[in-house]
Amino acid sequence: MAVSLILGGARSGKSKWAEKTALLTGLTVNYVATAPYIEGDVDWQKRIALHQSQRPKIWETIEEPLAIQALCAADTERQCILVDCLSLWLSNLIFAEMDVLAEIDTFLAALKMSKHEVILVSNELGLGLVPETKLGRDFRDAQGLLNQKVAQVADVVTLLVAGLPMNLK
Repeated sequence: MAVSLILGGARSGKSKWAEKTALLTGLTVNYVATAPYIEGDVDWQKRIALHQSQRPKIWETIEEPLAIQALCAADTERQCILVDCLSLWLSNLIFAEMDVLAEIDTFLAALKMSKHEVILVSNELGLGLVPETKLGRDFRDAQGLLNQKVAQVADVVTLLVAGLPMNLK
């Protein structure tokens, strides 16, 4: 089992790097998409369609906005699980009014038990402006905590800046 965390800002190349990393494993890839479908948001739907079109057709896509823990811990044949992305998963938890800290702890336990290659994509938000709203600040703080905790468990941590990888761990 190996866990890789790929961090970066918006449009930094995180997803492309994660997909390239998944291909290099040579394993069957299950792509876990955490983005919720938003009715009427044409721009969001275009972004999702673009991501879908860039994935190899042989990959299985699992759309799961909340319960990613079970997918990482599943006792199935060894495979690669690519989760894109933890930031959307976190926002889904917040908007579903779930216990974020408990969900993060459950997720970390699942990662530690996983028999799979797990590749996680997450946004690095701590390099930007301080959000104006309490919700924005709470989200940024929770994202920072999630990234730190996952980085502690991860075997490999890579930061993407302008499409270029910087190996942190």
